[in-house]
Order: sequence, then C-alpha cells, then structure tokens
Amino acid sequence: MKESGYQSKLIKKILDLIPGSFVLKNDPRYIQGLPDVIVLYKNMWAALEIKIDGKANIQPNQQHYIDKLGAMSFASFINPDNEENVLNEL
Repeated sequence: MKESGYQSKLIKKILDLIPGSFVLKNDPRYIQGLPDVIVLYKNMWAALEIKIDGKANIQPNQQHYIDKLGAMSFASFINPDNEENVLNEL
C-alpha cells in the first residue's frame, strides 16, 4: 500500500474514532516538514506525520515540527506499526 492509501484509511479511522472531529490535510509545498494532518476536536488539536512504515525516511524539518507542535499540544509520527498506541494517546 502507498502512503496516500494508508493516509486515507487512517483519516477515516480517526473520524470514526473521534466523532465530530475534523481532519485537515496540510499542503506539503506550503511549509516543508509540517505534519501531514491536523486533527481538530472541540478545544483540542493534534498534528500527525503519516509514514507508510516505521522505517520510512524522515524528511528535513519533520522532527523539528513534531517536537515544536508536540510542546504546544500533541504531535507524533504515525505508521501501521505504532498506530494503535498513537491513536490511544490521541
């Protein structure tokens, strides 16, 4: 499965898991390294960088934005290997 296919399935899973939430996809051309999606729910938000597997390359600035956004709210890399843990934390 390609990352885009996993991303679509994951977004649907998040919307089912958190009814009433919004999942916004970020434009990778806008700010390089900004996480793939932002999850909005009531007065909370989270940023998720979606990877196809735990061994996928981390692009420049991705760790920086995960750290920075994680200090503000919740941010994480997510892939099929850690998906259950990340979604439980979310």
